[in-house]
This record gives sequence, C-alpha cells and structure tokens, in this order.
Amino acid sequence: MNGHRTPGPEPAWRDTTLTPEARADALIAAMTLREKTAQLVGVWVGADADGDEVAPHQTDMEPPPDLDTLLPYGLGQLTRPFGTAPVDPALGALSLLRTQQRIAAGNRFGIPALAHEECLAGFAAWGATAYPVPLSWGAAFNPELVRAMAAAIGRDLRAVGVHQGLAPVLDVVRDARWGRVEETIGEDPYLVATIATAYVQGLESAGIVATLKHFAGYSASRAGRNLAPVSMGPRERADVILPPFEMAVREGRPRSVMPAYTDTDGLPATADEALLTELLRENWGFTGTVVADYFGIAFLETLHGVAEDRSDAAAQALAAGVDVELPTVDAFGQPLADAVIKGTVPERLIDRALRRVLAQKAELGLLDPDWSPVPPALAGADLSDPAALRGLVDLDRPANRALAADLAEQAVVLLRNDGLLPLREPPRIALIGPNADEPTAVLGCYSFPVHVGGQHPGTSLGIELPTLREALAAEFPGSELRTVRGVTVDGGTAGTEEGAGIAEAVVAARRADVVVLALGDRAGLFGRGTSGEGCDAASLELPRRQRQLMEAVLDTGTPVVVTLLAGRPYALGRAVTEAAGIVQCFFPGEAGTAALAGVLSGRVNPSGRLPVSVPGHPGVQPSTYLGARLAQAGEVSSTDPTPAFGFGHGLGYGEFTWSDPEVRTGETGTDGEFRLAFRLRNTGDRAGTEVVQLYLHDPVATVVQPVQRLIGYRRIPLDAGAGCRVELTVPADLASFTGRDGRRIVEPGALELRISASSTDPRLTVPLRLTGPARPLDHTRRLHPEITVHDLPPAPGPSR
Repeated sequence: MNGHRTPGPEPAWRDTTLTPEARADALIAAMTLREKTAQLVGVWVGADADGDEVAPHQTDMEPPPDLDTLLPYGLGQLTRPFGTAPVDPALGALSLLRTQQRIAAGNRFGIPALAHEECLAGFAAWGATAYPVPLSWGAAFNPELVRAMAAAIGRDLRAVGVHQGLAPVLDVVRDARWGRVEETIGEDPYLVATIATAYVQGLESAGIVATLKHFAGYSASRAGRNLAPVSMGPRERADVILPPFEMAVREGRPRSVMPAYTDTDGLPATADEALLTELLRENWGFTGTVVADYFGIAFLETLHGVAEDRSDAAAQALAAGVDVELPTVDAFGQPLADAVIKGTVPERLIDRALRRVLAQKAELGLLDPDWSPVPPALAGADLSDPAALRGLVDLDRPANRALAADLAEQAVVLLRNDGLLPLREPPRIALIGPNADEPTAVLGCYSFPVHVGGQHPGTSLGIELPTLREALAAEFPGSELRTVRGVTVDGGTAGTEEGAGIAEAVVAARRADVVVLALGDRAGLFGRGTSGEGCDAASLELPRRQRQLMEAVLDTGTPVVVTLLAGRPYALGRAVTEAAGIVQCFFPGEAGTAALAGVLSGRVNPSGRLPVSVPGHPGVQPSTYLGARLAQAGEVSSTDPTPAFGFGHGLGYGEFTWSDPEVRTGETGTDGEFRLAFRLRNTGDRAGTEVVQLYLHDPVATVVQPVQRLIGYRRIPLDAGAGCRVELTVPADLASFTGRDGRRIVEPGALELRISASSTDPRLTVPLRLTGPARPLDHTRRLHPEITVHDLPPAPGPSR
C-alpha cells in the first residue's frame, strides 16, 4: 500500500534509476514546510500485543503526541516498537506492518516511517537472543566473531521490519566508575575502534543502518557521573576519543551517528558544528544522518542552558548538523517550523537535513513504487488471523544461541589461578554469593529482560537464562552442590538478621572442598542497579557488603574461586593474592553461566583478555593503562594507580613460548614501515589460544605521550605442541599523534615495539627508529599493522 497515489507517470522521487539524492531533491521540491519537518522527527511507540496498530508511548519527558494530527503530514521515524513492552515478535511485526500502512496512507506522498530499535547486546525485543554486552566483545579480542554476531542481530531486525539499530557504543572508558562502562568495549582506542567497526560492518551487511554513539566524549564525564560535564583538552579528544569513530566511519561505512548528551569545555555536542559538520562530514566524509540522542535537543534548553526555548534549541541543533530528533516532535516539530516562519532559521537548513533523511529512505527502499509494509518474517503468512501468527517468528534460533555461546566462552577472562583450576569433580562445592542463583545476573541494562521486562512483573523472560547454580550442576553432575546467597548484590545480608547470611555462607564454605564465590553487579537504569545507565559508582569497591562476604569466606581456609558477573571492573582486595582463582565475566549473556562453568571445569580453555584494567585499589579513578609517566606510581603521591591486573591480561590452561625475534627493517623513514617476525609455540598439553598484542612506546616526543598504547593484536589458536611464525608489518603512521599545533604528525626518533601478552607482560621488546622530517597526516593514514601467521613444523619430541 503506497498511500495517496496520483494517476499517471511515476514522480521522479519514485524513479529507482535516479540516485537517492536526486530522488530526495525531487520530493523536497514538492513538499510544504510542515511536510518537511514531519520527516525530521520520530514518535515513541509500542507494538500492540494483539497485532493492532502501535500506540504512542508515554515518556517522562512529555505526553504522547496525537497521531491523527501528525500523520497527514507524514512521519520520519518510529521509535522502538518492539523495545517498549513485551510482545510476541510476529504480532509485533504485524502491529508495525499495520502502522506503516496507516502512515503511508495518511500522507499525500505515501512515505512510510523508518523504524529503529536498540541492539546493544542483541535486538532489544521480547524473546530475542541476549548476547554478551560490548565489554565482553572487547574481552574476546575477536572482531570476526563480533562481525558475525552483528550480522545475525541485523538479520533479526530486518526480518520484522526494523531499519535502524542504535549501536554500537564507541566511547573509550576513561573512568570505570561510570555506570555505562558495560556498554563500552574497553579503555583502549584501538581495541574499541576495531571491535566497533566490525560490529558496524556486520549490522550494515544485513541492511540495517548502524548508529555510532555517543559522538564524542560522553565517557570522559567528571567523576564518572552520567551526563556530567566533560573536561578534556583537544589532544585527548583527538588521540583517545575520536579514533574509534574515525575508523568506523572509514571502514565500517555506518549510515548514522548520534551526538553525545554531554558538553565538552562548555559546548554541548548536539550544538557543536565543528564536530558534527566540519569534522564528521567535511573532513571524514560521512554522508549519513545525524540523529539526536533521546530528548538531546530539548536538553540544550533544560540541562545545558544554551538555548532560551525549544525553537532556539532546534535552530542550534539543526545548524550544527543534527538531522533527526528522537524520540519526539518536541523541538523539530512546530517549534522549528515557527522559527522558519519567523525568519530565524533559513529553510535551506531544513532542506539540508531532509535531503539526507529522504536519501536514506530511498536507499532502504521506502520510496520505491513497489514498497511493501510486509516484512520478510511475515511474507506468505495469513495476516487476517493474528492469533495464528503467535510463535511464528523465532528471534532466539539455535544459530543465534551458538554465536552467543562462542562469544561468551571467548570473553571469559581467567585473572588468577594458583593451580586449582580447572576443577576435577570436587566432592562438595559451596556456591556462595548474590549472583549464585539469579537468572538475569548475566544481562546488561540494555537487554530486554532488564531494560523493559522489569517494568512488567509476571511476564516471562522470553529466553532461557540458566543460573550459575544450574550451570554448575550440569557441569559437575557428580559433585554435591550447596548454594548460599549470603548477601544481596546491592544491600545488606540475605539472612533474616544482621550477619546471618554471611554466617550461613561461612558454615557452607567450611564444609566444602571448594567455594565458588559468585559476586558482581545487577544491571539497571538510573539507580535501580549497580551497573548501567545512571548507575554510577562512588568508588570501585565491590558493591555493598560483597567485600565483607568475600573476606569471611577467604578466612575459612577453604580454596575459593572468585567469579564475577559484572558490568565494570572492581578492586578485589585480598582475593588478588589469596583466592585460588579469579574468573571475570562482563555480563556474558544468555550462554554466560554455561561458559563460566565450562572454564571452571576445563571444558573451555579460557582465552579472554581484559578490555579494562582491574584496579589495585578502589579509589584511584580516573585511571587507565594509557597513562603518561606522571600518571604512574611514584614517591610524589601517596596513592598508587598500579592495577591488580592490567589491560590485556588473561590466563589460559597451558603455556606459550615467544622466541626468535627477527628485525628485517628496524629503521625507516617517517613515511615507511617496519618489518619484524617472531615465533610462537604452544608448549602446553592441550589446544589453546594466545592473544598477541603490540604496544608502542615513544620515549621522547614533542608532546606528552602515554607510556605505551596498543597498535595491533591477533588471536592465534594453536594445537598442543604446534607453533607458528608471526610476521609483522608496522606502518610509521601508527606512531602518529596530535602535535603542538593541533595537527597529526609522525616524528622522527627512537621507538620501542613491545610484543606482549598484556600491557603488563611484554615478551619481546624491539628497538626501532624513524628517520627523516616530521610528516603531517590526515584521516587517510594507515590504521592497522599487518599480522601474518605461518604454521611451523611440530616441535621435535624426545629422542628414543
């Protein structure tokens, strides 16, 4: 159904032989001002549980709009039809289909809306696969697997009629107290860039518009407080915050970007023309749409105080380069139209944004003469009987679950092992802690059961979420398993009297052969959890009384394996030296407890690496491994930021040897490249994976540099006894940084390449030198080393 159609030849904007931009221009020429602004706004809706049309959602910010008033002029976007309330996916797709019919029929051009959803850890819909959170993507150090996961998410979104996904998050962690650390990929720009770019490539490969967020600097807010001001110089912004976005734009080709809520040095990102237009579009060449974070335009007036009313806020955002207001018509609706009528906003700025919006709709097929509202998942189905559709669409298929399991297993990080792990069917296991028997302990705050499901008590989770107790029972069927909660995640003890829960845990620990201590977070929103958006931490102490529980159990003398299902790293106190083992999981998704249990049993050989450092003390934030010399421990300060476990750290069940470094080119010009090689061999008795990490140290530079920074990495799986030759080509471009004049340069001088198992464990150190003049660079510079792996003959066995 294509709305009101005029008999005769198709208009130019329906002509699929024209470019999307030409079609957009033809449509703009035929539109009134009200029709133009209607395409620049969205409406927050919820799909109907019975398959009827969607209903506007009541938000905390404003009352729902009247669709009958809006739809005669058209509508730009539909906000989260699946992610607002629990609804069967097939009936949600039918509800969206019927709404799209109404939207297209309601405006004279027959233009449907673009539908977007959250997809940070999977499609945020009832019954959809809950994948590990982005911090686990970083822990896996595996862009290929993340790309495959994102493609699967994209296919599910596309199948039910969604066009745009609001992911990935490219914020680089600067302060682990920030509640949204779980949504990030890590504390290193190169790791964040490569993993996020892979996610973008996967989502876009499925035909879904990927949205980079939050552009730029949101994670650097003061004291790790959500939406606090950002104090950051232009060099930190250029060398730490922006590189992930730059790589994603260049190599991922995303079609949307979302500005951050925050202001940097007094300038809100939503009103920053230098950021959203000059850098993003004119410098980097981005051609997609810039969509405001929810209510972000209104915040220019209400939170930032840089706009006097909604019309002023709309004018500033539009001029800066924002194209679409989400999720409302609050500023880009009537207030923007009024500003044009008054002459305070030139209509050409609306046309500029509208051209991008309509060109994107043309790319998605929404302007085609044969457009149909029927999504692939409902093709061929009898739409006249909604009840018969229930259960037709499966968003948690076996292939999805297999991907979730692979990623969860590769993201488990073994931090410490005194030799107890893997466990060999211990007769008695005491499973103690607040996350011992909690199904949602594996989920982040943007997973549907947490983000939405918690507001609908009595509704089933929609997916299977085995608890750690269930996973351990399945993994160790011959062991006696006793479970004691001890304390809650976020307050007090689990006993009826003060201390009773901890006392019960101590008794259980003393009677066991080994304790599995299940600590960590509960995801939530705005203070309703210990991790998640608006759940910022005053320090990196374990939440509430978990440290007291841990110390009481350690005091029993029974071997203790500390496990963490968490959204951020925590200071682990005595466990760092006294626990028999420490296993870190960052909200690993629906397959997470099985992955964790598999590592404990040895079924899974752990290969995850820390994407964020684990602090040695709870009060040393902000602190990351990217610190300069003055950020390191020293006699001039009584606080020590040295981590307990540094970025990139992770153990496995086996040993690898690194040997025979060979420098083919150790000196090159500032426009050249270094060539090196070394040998890696698995000397253990089982197959395993090593993660080779390349760090660059620049001892003398014209501006202060971090002591080291990651410039490349590679997961290398090897069978027991197998070896390989790893060849490295490192472009001089990777030594670049932002110089004193604000331009990116490569300087001549000495360098040091650290071929490492982690940021704290260099295995081979190679001196290098750059020669020639300092060379300026731009966004076309080389971004990656080349890492080539060649198999070696098996190591000779003992002579006979």
